Amino acid sequence: MSNKIRTNTNPRQVIRIQKKERIRKKIVRHMGSISRLVVYRSNKFMYAQIVDDLKGNTLAQANTQEDSFKSLKSKKNLEAAKLLGSLIGQRAVEKKIDRVLFDRNGYEYHGRVKALAESAREAGLKF
Repeated sequence: MSNKIRTNTNPRQVIRIQKKERIRKKIVRHMGSISRLVVYRSNKFMYAQIVDDLKGNTLAQANTQEDSFKSLKSKKNLEAAKLLGSLIGQRAVEKKIDRVLFDRNGYEYHGRVKALAESAREAGLKF
């Protein structure tokens, strides 16, 4: 992640990058002791993965491009986010991961990101 923000960058992107840096500072305090649940939201899909920063590998991942989301009308709405949260929660519990840090990646805790987090909590994750 670059520390310098270019002047021709979209203002919304600049704000998101600044939020991401603030969130990252808080996460760094616990890095290594607890795995991190990272959320990425694109215009078409959503992605979630659980990362072990100490070893530098992904422990579990889920995204809305998978076959289990084929029946949904849209892969980027609240319904898809709830299903994604429960799916990543189930996969984490199967691998005996119960505590994670929630890295919302600079996105507001609102809408799709909030729905994903709440359904992951209901599936058994604690953060």
